Amino acid sequence: MYFIIINGPNLNLLGKRNPDIYGNATFEDTLAAIREDFNDISIEYAQSNSEGEIINLLHAHGLNPDCAGIILNPGAYAHYSYAIADAIEAVTVPVIEVHISNIHAREEFRRTSVTARAAKGVITGLGRDGYAMALLYLIRLSQ
Repeated sequence: MYFIIINGPNLNLLGKRNPDIYGNATFEDTLAAIREDFNDISIEYAQSNSEGEIINLLHAHGLNPDCAGIILNPGAYAHYSYAIADAIEAVTVPVIEVHISNIHAREEFRRTSVTARAAKGVITGLGRDGYAMALLYLIRLSQ
């Protein structure tokens, strides 16, 4: 059994892009801390700037009986990718959508997530702690 975190576009720039919003740490720093806190859980990670690749990752892991859950930060795709929303709906494992910043307190176009309707739940605005909270929920759900 494993869980996977999938990060979308521009999240490879964490630590460099908009540190006032996203902080100074890289996602690798965040992932290391999560793996340390959940050291008995297998956690995979993928990041892509490509919508199609994110869909392929959702299909590959979301239909895999060994995968117990997906944490997805779709980045800006959350606001317009009906294809990613459809992929979330098509998979059999639960998907939790995570946003580091509070999308409801940002620009108008960021306040709507079209992918959220397909997710089991959404965590937004709790910084990088949102990933660990999503993982904790998925672990409890899988028991």
